[in-house]
Amino acid sequence: MIASMQRAVVTLATFALVMAAAASGADKTKKKVVTPKDFPAGRPYSAGIQVGDTLYVSGQTGNDPKAQKVPDNFEDEVHQCLKNVGDILKAGGMDYADVVAVQVYLTDMDLFQRMNAVYTQVFQEPRPTRTTVGVGKLAGAGAHIEITVTARR
Repeated sequence: MIASMQRAVVTLATFALVMAAAASGADKTKKKVVTPKDFPAGRPYSAGIQVGDTLYVSGQTGNDPKAQKVPDNFEDEVHQCLKNVGDILKAGGMDYADVVAVQVYLTDMDLFQRMNAVYTQVFQEPRPTRTTVGVGKLAGAGAHIEITVTARR
């Protein structure tokens, strides 16, 4: 009888631990939309989605959200693109140092060195992983670059 009661207590304790672990894990997988204060509204996507300690940032072009214009100078466009990414990171309580992966899309791979000169000013050592891809066209009118990142605390 005592052995039976001990097994029941152990079973209940195990069940309680499993339920507590499941409940705490549920909070970590809940999606939270991250949007900077001045980010344009009404877009068919979220600027960022945070799941636990990871922030997924949507592709950002060099379009200035206030002026609604892509700069004429490519280096300025890259700076604005990275500023847009940085604003989303900041809204999620992170910064460039938290970025672990970067995807860069260029409409002209001949712009790679110019992009890289600006990129290396923003992302310091150890730099995140990166993929750079040449594409025919981007969704943002007049955009030559789009960058998306994944960051983790």
